[in-house]
This record gives sequence, C-alpha cells and structure tokens, in this order.
Amino acid sequence: MNALTDPAGSPALLDIIDLKWLLAGDGHRVHVERVLNDPEYARRCLLLALGSPNEAAHRAARRLAERLGLPLDQASS
Repeated sequence: MNALTDPAGSPALLDIIDLKWLLAGDGHRVHVERVLNDPEYARRCLLLALGSPNEAAHRAARRLAERLGLPLDQASS
C-alpha cells in the first residue's frame, strides 16, 4: 500500500478533512481516501486549493503538502 503519511507515521486525516470542507465551499469535492492513497490526486487537490479565493484553503493546502511531503509546483499566494 502506498498510503501517504506524515513524517511521524500517522495519516494527516484531520488536515485532509479540513481541506475537503474548505474546497467544498468553492464547489469542489475531495475524496479523503483517494487523497491518502493517490499522491497525484492529492497534489491536484492541493493545487486546486492554492487557486481558491479563500486564504484559509491556501494555508490548509500548504500545511497538508508539508505533512504529506508533497512538493507543490505552484508557489502562488
């Protein structure tokens, strides 16, 4: 299994759920299990959050990217 985990070894579940609800406010659906198991999908969700007009979504995306060890190709906001 290639599940994404934070450096301490536990899933970043609360951060993913936070991102899920912030993006829901923008009309986007996020599948939590897929974020945990598919790094490319997780990266796309993070970039979507960085493109949001919501600054809280930007912060959540940066925090989750760091916890999951996923570099973001986009440095906006």
